[in-house]
Amino acid sequence: MNGGGLLVAGTTSDAGKSVVTAGICRWLVRQGVKVAPFKAQNMSLNSFVTREGAEIGRAQAMQAQACRVEPTALMNPVLLKPGGEKSSQVVLMGRPVGEMSARGYHGGRQQQLLGTVLDCLAELRGTYDAVICEGAGSPAEINLRRTDIVNMGIARNARLPVLVVGDIDRGGVFASFFGTVALLSPEDQEFVAGFLVNKFRGDVSLLEPGLDMLHGLTGRHTYGVLPFRHGLGIDEEDGLRVSLRGTVRESNVAPPVGEDVLRVAVCAVPLMSNFTDVDALAAEPGVVVRFVDRPEEVADADLVVVPGTRGTVRALEWLRERGLAQALVRRAAERRPTLGICGGFQILGERIEDEVESRAGEVPGLGILPVRVRFAREKTLTRPVGEALGERVEGYEIHHGVASVDGGETFLDGCRVGQTWGTHWHGSLESDGFRRAFLREVAAAAGRRFVPAPDTSFAALREEQLDRLGDLIEQHADTDALWRLIESGAPQGLPFIPPGAPA
Repeated sequence: MNGGGLLVAGTTSDAGKSVVTAGICRWLVRQGVKVAPFKAQNMSLNSFVTREGAEIGRAQAMQAQACRVEPTALMNPVLLKPGGEKSSQVVLMGRPVGEMSARGYHGGRQQQLLGTVLDCLAELRGTYDAVICEGAGSPAEINLRRTDIVNMGIARNARLPVLVVGDIDRGGVFASFFGTVALLSPEDQEFVAGFLVNKFRGDVSLLEPGLDMLHGLTGRHTYGVLPFRHGLGIDEEDGLRVSLRGTVRESNVAPPVGEDVLRVAVCAVPLMSNFTDVDALAAEPGVVVRFVDRPEEVADADLVVVPGTRGTVRALEWLRERGLAQALVRRAAERRPTLGICGGFQILGERIEDEVESRAGEVPGLGILPVRVRFAREKTLTRPVGEALGERVEGYEIHHGVASVDGGETFLDGCRVGQTWGTHWHGSLESDGFRRAFLREVAAAAGRRFVPAPDTSFAALREEQLDRLGDLIEQHADTDALWRLIESGAPQGLPFIPPGAPA
């Protein structure tokens, strides 16, 4: 017998689907429910490697952590990794199967994947008491409805009730809720159970008349109003939309343990991937993390991170165009700390031979590290464990580039020369002992009287964040009604709104 289920959709991208899904998962697991997350199709440059060596979206890995279960490829069978404005790498069941244009994908390939997606969801529903699914973008993207396998397409095929999340902080949430349902066909509308307001600031009583009117217009219940909370945007999905926000968590930086703060600059390269690598740095008291795109910001930092990217050669060109490449070379000559991760590691090397990602052939790197990189068609997907700076380190690798290291000190799978480090390992800074040892070296090289906090546990901080998400659902959602909806796992059969016309 299939377990219960729910699809969490949104009025827009960034409405809060990922964190609401994680919050529902954490609330359920605290009630003793055996629950799993699911997202049929995810477009993201932030990905993760499961224990069986499958690549999935980091958001689904985070949601699996909220469920207290091990992530698997079943939870995200289709992952799209943008390589530019018009094409993406298609990852199916954790393995890349090729590059495809948006037109080619939506023109036929997407619909071919529906059977795989439904099989994965059915397997999860046969194993768990409940499966909380996350949609993508908006279910009212009517231009894509014919080939949809992640929003109403999966809801109708798997007969899942749909909860629509709206971000009231953007404004226009009532129009967004009404318009989302009104644009759907009557057959799709039948599956929309109701709404959830996200990021509300102020007195809820002032919102209630609007919620009553929305119910009168649509016949649909609002399942809760979640208040705005800082610092809950964990494991964001879309690397293409990373802006130069100035900081990651500068406003929330805890006071340093030592006398100085440590300033970290992350080069905001194009197609940045797994920028979540620096979350563990931002969680440290006294560490200020900024995304930067100017040479003077690189020169001013105590540590510069050159992060992963889905376009290594393109990112290298971008660094040169902006004068950042020269700034990085000067830092190395001055023995000032720089860390290259995955694509960033490749950029710091002597040469890149790429007939796979950019097809640019042989391209000179920055020449800071004695490394030559050749792009292989087969993607490396592993979960390595090792030791560095006298500490145990865990990480995960996602890359086509094969590095040949010819010199320097050994550093994980890469090397170190002076105060420049390079590795393919994502997630290494989440290992607490290693992170503290690394920051001590950085602080000494930078001449900062900075001391890493002795008791910062990144895993514990992540658990606290997930519990905060669960608390939001438990305290501000109609959990009895929400559970009845999940347990039913069936459409509501609510009144239709004539498409394009007010009630």
